Amino acid sequence: MPTQSMTDDGDGIAGYGALLLRLALGIMFLAHSIIVKLLNFTLAGTNGYFVKLGLPSNFAYLVFAMEAVGGAMLILGLFTRTVSLILAPILLGAIYFVHWQNGWGFANTGGGWEFPAFWFVACLVQALIGSGPLALTRSR
Repeated sequence: MPTQSMTDDGDGIAGYGALLLRLALGIMFLAHSIIVKLLNFTLAGTNGYFVKLGLPSNFAYLVFAMEAVGGAMLILGLFTRTVSLILAPILLGAIYFVHWQNGWGFANTGGGWEFPAFWFVACLVQALIGSGPLALTRSR
């Protein structure tokens, strides 16, 4: 019986795992930017919170844009490896500035660091495995 192999252009059944991960990451980043930062907290409120954390003024707008554009690019499969690597540091920032002091469990008050850490690793995995099928640009 022949074995299925995965290549960066999405050949083989494992490529669909890359596709599912890419879509999940894209949807999460897009939803987190639009629903949480824009609609729930508002951009001004998010910026105020970032400043309270000791981050530069207006940094929240950059993070919002990176999450929204990066999420859309992941969904479309545009430059998947690069976008995943660009978005990963945002999660390290979330761990360090927001969630670390709340402990491991994300169910802890204020949300612990387990979910952003997993999300960070998922971005690294996406960068390693590429875009999978149905991407507008292929990862090489």
